[in-house]
Amino acid sequence: MKIALVHDYLVQYGGAEKVLEALCEIFPEAPIYTLIYDENIKSSFKGKNIKTSFLQKIPFARKHHRLFLALMPMAIERLDLSGFDLIISDSSSYAKGVKKRKGALHICYCHTPLRYAWDYTDKYIEESSYPKIVKYFLPHIINFVRRWDFKVAQRPDYFIANSKFIADKIKKYYKREAEVIYPPVEIVKSSTRPNDVSVRPDEPFGRVGRELKVKSGGNYYLIVSRLMPYKRVDLAIEAFNDMGLKLKIVGDGPDRRRLEKTAKANIEFLGSKPNNELASIYENCKAFIMPQEEDFGIAAVEAQMCGKPVIALASGGALESIIDGKTGIFFKNQTKEDLIAAVRKFNGLKFNEDEIKSHAQKFSKEEFKRKIKEFVDKKLDIK
Repeated sequence: MKIALVHDYLVQYGGAEKVLEALCEIFPEAPIYTLIYDENIKSSFKGKNIKTSFLQKIPFARKHHRLFLALMPMAIERLDLSGFDLIISDSSSYAKGVKKRKGALHICYCHTPLRYAWDYTDKYIEESSYPKIVKYFLPHIINFVRRWDFKVAQRPDYFIANSKFIADKIKKYYKREAEVIYPPVEIVKSSTRPNDVSVRPDEPFGRVGRELKVKSGGNYYLIVSRLMPYKRVDLAIEAFNDMGLKLKIVGDGPDRRRLEKTAKANIEFLGSKPNNELASIYENCKAFIMPQEEDFGIAAVEAQMCGKPVIALASGGALESIIDGKTGIFFKNQTKEDLIAAVRKFNGLKFNEDEIKSHAQKFSKEEFKRKIKEFVDKKLDIK
């Protein structure tokens, strides 16, 4: 059986790419089809058989892929997957739109319906840094993409959603049912010395079944996120500016420069970090902050796997991965005042690190791989 994996674009490293890594482990011989590939994003994809679209040949596309939004539907449909029996698309946007041959099976692992086409359109246009001429045409482009997105969402034979939150969106926008399989989250590899972290730089974030010896909470709070407007890191900066508490921010993105200008001296931007350094940063934080609505929120579960509680907006995937009062606490409204109140409430509570880590095990990478294998085998039997 010939199997292909399809990914939107490999130009950054985040939760979707961690799912792709796990899929590559399940199907190691499968080539990866994607719109654009930046060879510098992560070493784990080097050496893989990666097939790209015509966008790869356009100058600056790898660094400024969002400028080519109008071309992406055409580009994904031109990828030739006619020789494959099984296609698994890992999609937040365009990958689900690939065409298959008659008789082939297409399973889509969906992180979210195309965000800016459905429930983020106005904010996307407002917050985007496109030139004025592009912004003028953007609503028309998005209307076209929305119609295309609904049409191609009927192509996959089956949908898998990364959370119940996203399964509901798939049903709402695409009129399709989806089974929920939570994305893979890995545990930091333990070492022989307590409170010491030893992970090879080339090793993914740990191995399932091993525990990390976690120190008691440090003196800083932590955010790990792509720095984009919808992640609402600005809200956390406002809150911690007022409180004067230490906040470390791991990650990079187009919003970084603006955020750095608003942050006071108690807030530190660390940029992107390799997994071995990130592990240590997680284990030494006091709590993880998640001010945004996430489709699932892998970073928040990574923090819990290190025994760290999460202070999160009571919305989206966080409601499925965090137990209020046990593995973290929620704040109701996405406001500075509510976040400040939650941090103050948190400081009066105690959390059991072992209980937090035990809860996080249900989101392990091995559990993800087991469920994906079962799902695929079941659908192949039906076929």
